[in-house]
Amino acid sequence: SIVHAVEEGRTVYDNLRKTLLFLLPTNGAEALVLMAAILLGIVMPITPVQVLWVNMVTAVTLALAISFEPMEEKVMKRPPRKPDEPILGKLFLWRIAFVSFLIGGFTFWVYNHMQSLEVELETARTVAVNTLVAGQLFYLFNCRKIKLPSIGKGFFNNKYAFFAAGALVLLQMFFVYTPFMNTFFETAPIETSFWLYPLVAGLAVFVIVEIEKFIVGKIGG
Repeated sequence: SIVHAVEEGRTVYDNLRKTLLFLLPTNGAEALVLMAAILLGIVMPITPVQVLWVNMVTAVTLALAISFEPMEEKVMKRPPRKPDEPILGKLFLWRIAFVSFLIGGFTFWVYNHMQSLEVELETARTVAVNTLVAGQLFYLFNCRKIKLPSIGKGFFNNKYAFFAAGALVLLQMFFVYTPFMNTFFETAPIETSFWLYPLVAGLAVFVIVEIEKFIVGKIGG
């Protein structure tokens, strides 16, 4: 029973760290987009009320799903951690900054690209918000493993991650195509081809973070 208690404790601790590893960079990306717009003196790519929507739906769906993540492999082969070891180590601080700029950069670029196509401001912002959400959605699957590759054994172990992803997609459809939501959040229905930008950006976030994991793992030994 002591062994099982240690296993459970380490799993809970890991999931707490994964939740922080997910929430902090995604919030950082939102802040960077707004700060960049202010510094450049341009119209906000996303409005405060749209940021509120993103935080609400991702916290309710994606962040909650991480708490159901099962125990990782070889969790009991790790040496005991030091009592004074910070929960946010060097790897976490690096990952937070890296992913913040990654998701924020894609969101900002997509918004500027939409502006160059001379679409309406509401349309450009809607595509930008969906790019931000897509980056967070794909990054969720990166966070399921802190150091190990996300795709592999155990990828389908947490069914709640996939339920959360499906729920988030439905919520975003409601956000984009419901007249009431368009009025309240100053968004607009977008044509099908514009969904390609969030999809590609989300996939790029996932692949780049997996490459970063591999490189950092090699450097760290």
